[in-house]
Amino acid sequence: MAVVLIIDDSPTELHLFQNMLEKAGFDTLVADSGEEGLRQARTALPDCILMDIVMPGMNGFQATRRLTRDPKTASIPIIMITNKDQETDKIWGMRQGAVEYLVKPIADKELVAKIKTVMAD
Repeated sequence: MAVVLIIDDSPTELHLFQNMLEKAGFDTLVADSGEEGLRQARTALPDCILMDIVMPGMNGFQATRRLTRDPKTASIPIIMITNKDQETDKIWGMRQGAVEYLVKPIADKELVAKIKTVMAD
């Protein structure tokens, strides 16, 4: 089954997304910081990454930019997830290499559909 790496500094959000995706049949990995997410992405090479934007230290924009510029991880689709529904954040995220942008809370079916879509592209 496909592996999704969830990068979010909120333990609650990590647990929520992990449960949601595992119920849909995905294997999951979790990271609570941008730095840890980079390490796991480079080691595990997941099929998709869910990336929170607002995190202490390395934020989601910075982590996304690094992942998309690294030849080892550049082909992994990244879906940015955030609490902010701001067009400027969406544009900036797409410029950093994200392929999709979703606003929390996200319905189970919507998230699963987006993941399947970006992995098929």
